[in-house]
Amino acid sequence: MSSLRNALPRRAHKERAQPQSRKKFGLLEKHKDYVIRAKAYHKKEESIRRLKEKAAFRNPDEFYFKMIKTKTVDGVHRLEGEANKYTQEELMLMKTQDIGYVLQKLQSERNKIEKLTTMLHSLDNNPSSRHVYFAEDREEAKEIKSQSGRKDALPDFDDIPDHIKRKTAASYRELEGRKKRVQELEKLYMDMSLHKELQV
Repeated sequence: MSSLRNALPRRAHKERAQPQSRKKFGLLEKHKDYVIRAKAYHKKEESIRRLKEKAAFRNPDEFYFKMIKTKTVDGVHRLEGEANKYTQEELMLMKTQDIGYVLQKLQSERNKIEKLTTMLHSLDNNPSSRHVYFAEDREEAKEIKSQSGRKDALPDFDDIPDHIKRKTAASYRELEGRKKRVQELEKLYMDMSLHKELQV
């Protein structure tokens, strides 16, 4: 019987609107709005209760290291400055390691550029279709010329598939990006070396 009851359409009970005399007070709060507001209120109430409970059961002998490593500034806990954390020798060593890393990246970028250029040059350079023949006299030269004219010509490189053209264009873009990166790394390396030399 319950399945038949679910099949029949039920009337939707609508909540009343704000009466005309109270329009100046804005929208009338519906039950669903009240539920959301009540849940938020009870959630805040519960969190305050939990915090009060924690404060009541706090151990007075409790210690953690941030108690001595932080200070309160305008009611906010801030970590003490760690500016003098490293010695001068340690700072120099770190700068040397940074310069070494930049130099390593610079060399790897140069190697990648070299590989890309050799690959792209081998793609771009059409194989030479010229053969040099040496003949004893004019008759032999004519004979060689007629034989070479009969051979099939090399395929035309203008009808390369589109996906290969796209890949080639992408490789050229990558090459340009890597060249730009090498220039930036060289500038960074020179700046860091100069800074290190001036500090010594």
